[in-house]
Amino acid sequence: MNKVQYFNLEKIGSSSLGFITVAENLKNIPFEIKRVYWTYYTPQDIMRGGHAHKNLEQIIFAVSGMIEFNIEDKEGNKETFILDNPSQGLYIPKLIWRDIKFSHNAVLLCLASQFYDENDYFRDYADFKDY
Repeated sequence: MNKVQYFNLEKIGSSSLGFITVAENLKNIPFEIKRVYWTYYTPQDIMRGGHAHKNLEQIIFAVSGMIEFNIEDKEGNKETFILDNPSQGLYIPKLIWRDIKFSHNAVLLCLASQFYDENDYFRDYADFKDY
């Protein structure tokens, strides 16, 4: 996978019992999961993200609420993705700039292909574009 795209996982259950969605390392996730994190209580008037990664791949889910991703690749192609279904994620490969906006009480869950490494980040847009 080499482009940003929606990523669906199976939803198991029913409306009368509730649902479960399962992510399994190298089975229904296209990379080895090295890190899992979640963000929450993000004020809805704050823009997060503002970075890209040199090598990291991610699949991101809105397990609650709605999360909007405005992404841009190295060629300047821009696209907006909306996450509002906990069984549908967003696959983000390396070298994708992202700005993220959260709805009230949204919870973002990220499955990441690498351990945290500050050197993997582009935090300056000009550095990203010049890379």
